[in-house]
Amino acid sequence: MRLKFWSALLPLLLVLATVFPAVAQDAERDATRAKLATLLARVGQRSDVNTTFTQSTKNPYNFIGSATGGLSNAQSLEIVISVTKSNTIGFRIYPHYNNGYINIGKAKDPNGLMRRMLLFSDDNFLFWGADDSADVFCGYGITLESGFPDDAITIVLRSIRDTDKYVGELRPFFDGSTGK
Repeated sequence: MRLKFWSALLPLLLVLATVFPAVAQDAERDATRAKLATLLARVGQRSDVNTTFTQSTKNPYNFIGSATGGLSNAQSLEIVISVTKSNTIGFRIYPHYNNGYINIGKAKDPNGLMRRMLLFSDDNFLFWGADDSADVFCGYGITLESGFPDDAITIVLRSIRDTDKYVGELRPFFDGSTGK
């Protein structure tokens, strides 16, 4: 009788053991998203950020903004900030040039573009990369292991506009070949 009881209870215990951590993780992620929304509303108004962030309609854990003022090389900087499942906040900044993304596959010198991006990743505060569509971005990742880092997020947001000068340095490798 005892064995029958435990064998019937074991599947229920296994289900509960897998559901509770997922629920706790979602609650923590939701709390981080709420803190980030509040911070972005406040810091986005700073003159050195000057960007309005909205929650993405495609992914509720993403915030989207577009920096346009004070740029001399890019038309705009599309900013995507994600609260990830792995307890981090990820930043992806996509420079827009010639009515589209900078794309490695459409660059007139893709090897030169990638080489320069690698050098920028070594020299810059933000790293450089390309997504699965070969669109160029710069980015940053912040871990949340020690709590919610208001100051670190603010510093990253204040540094995004510097991306524009690096777009100018990348132009010889893609100029005239981008746009979607």
